[in-house]
Amino acid sequence: MILYWSLILALSMLLYVLLDGFDLGVGMLFGLTRDETRRRHMLAAVSPLWDGNETWLIVAGVVLWGAFSQAYSLLVSAFYVPVVLMLAGLVFRGVAFEFRGSARRTRAIWNVGFVVGSVVAAFMQGAMVGALVKGLPIVDGRFSGDVMTWCSSFSMLCGVALCAGYALLGASWVIKKCEADARDAAYRAIAPLLLVVLVLLIVLFFHALHENLAIMHRWLDRPYLFLVPLVALCAIAGTLTGVRRHRDNQPFLMIVVLFICAYAMLAISFWPYMVPFSLTIAQAAGPHTSLVFMFWGEGLFVYPLMLMYTVYSYNVFKGKVDLTSGHY
Repeated sequence: MILYWSLILALSMLLYVLLDGFDLGVGMLFGLTRDETRRRHMLAAVSPLWDGNETWLIVAGVVLWGAFSQAYSLLVSAFYVPVVLMLAGLVFRGVAFEFRGSARRTRAIWNVGFVVGSVVAAFMQGAMVGALVKGLPIVDGRFSGDVMTWCSSFSMLCGVALCAGYALLGASWVIKKCEADARDAAYRAIAPLLLVVLVLLIVLFFHALHENLAIMHRWLDRPYLFLVPLVALCAIAGTLTGVRRHRDNQPFLMIVVLFICAYAMLAISFWPYMVPFSLTIAQAAGPHTSLVFMFWGEGLFVYPLMLMYTVYSYNVFKGKVDLTSGHY
C-alpha cells in the first residue's frame, strides 16, 4: 500500500505540473501582449480546462494529508508562507479569469490580476521545490526552521526557472490550440524561452555544486541519472524541429517530455525520501489500516474516475479553438 500511494502522489503531482503548468504559462504570456484578439485566443485555449487542471493540486494535497500525514505536517510547517501565497495567487487568478470577460472599466485591473496570480503561483511552486532540493532543517522529526527558511538564493532561482518553464509550456499549448497571430507569436517565443530555461538550469546546477548540496552526491552515486538529460536533449531537438517545420502538436509533446525528464530526475534523486533527506516514505506513511481504507474509496473508485474524466474532457475540447462558437 505504501508503494501504491507513493505512485498515486507522484502521478497527481506530475499531472498538476503538466496540466496546470501550461495554463499558468498562458497566464504569464497573456501579460506580454496588448492585442485583445490574441488575448481572447489565449484565454479560449485554456478556458474549458483550467479549473479541472487545478483539481490535481487538491488531489495531491489530500493524498499527502491522508497517506503521508507526517510529511504533510512537516511541509506545511516549512512552507506556510509560500503555500498561502500560492493559493492566494490561484484564487485571485481564477477570479480575474472570470471577471475580465464581463468587466469594462475595470478590465485592466483583472488583466493584471490574471497575470500576477499566474506568476505568483508558479514562482512559489518553484521556490518550494528549490527549498526541498536544498534541504529543510529537521530535528527529531520536527521542522526546526522559521517561516522564511524556505527563502534562499537557490530557491528564488528555482522559482524563476519554473516560471520560465511554465511559460515555455504555455507557449507550446497556444501553438497547439490557436491559429493566426496568437500561434505565430507563440512560435516566435519558443526559442528565447527555451534558451532562458536552459541557462537557468545551468546556473542552478553550478549553484548546487558551489553550495555542495546533498542532491549532488546522490547524482554522483547514481550515474544512470545522467541518462535523463540525454532524453531531455532529444526532446529539445524535437521541440526546435517542430517549431522550424511548423508542426503544431510537436512542440507541446516534446516540452511535456522535457518536464517529465526534470520531474523524473528529481523523483529518482529523492527516492526513498518523502522529505529530502530527513523523512523516508516508509516513515511518513500512515497506518496500514488507513492506507487500505483510502484505497477502497479514493484509490479504487474516485481516482480512476478523475483520470477518465480528465481524458474525456481533453478529448471533448481537442482541436483548435473557435472564437465564434460562443462557449467561452
